[in-house]
Amino acid sequence: QVQLVESGGGLVQAGGSLRLSCAASGRTFTMFYMGWFRQAPGKEREFVAAISWRDSTAYADSLKGRFTISGDNAKNTVYLQMNSLKREDTAVYYCAMRKGFGARGEYDYWGQGTQVTVSS
Repeated sequence: QVQLVESGGGLVQAGGSLRLSCAASGRTFTMFYMGWFRQAPGKEREFVAAISWRDSTAYADSLKGRFTISGDNAKNTVYLQMNSLKREDTAVYYCAMRKGFGARGEYDYWGQGTQVTVSS
């Protein structure tokens, strides 16, 4: 099994920044993707960004340029740097892990989520 623990969420003013962290533990895989998803109230969960074991990245088109995903293999941690935050970025942000290829396929393991609230 894999355990994913997110941290770094909170309340921030519009235009501000936050960095989310996701610490992974447990079983390891040779080929995998670590992804961030978010779910706003009343909306479906949506893909935000992902990074592969080879450090290739993928982003939701609408978030490119404001959000950056990165990873620290030594710490088994993936980060999501969020800049120029907008009210519509308010959501619960989830970390997830997918075995194998493809950033946008079905993810196998999920964290519990961390709340990000952007105020005007």
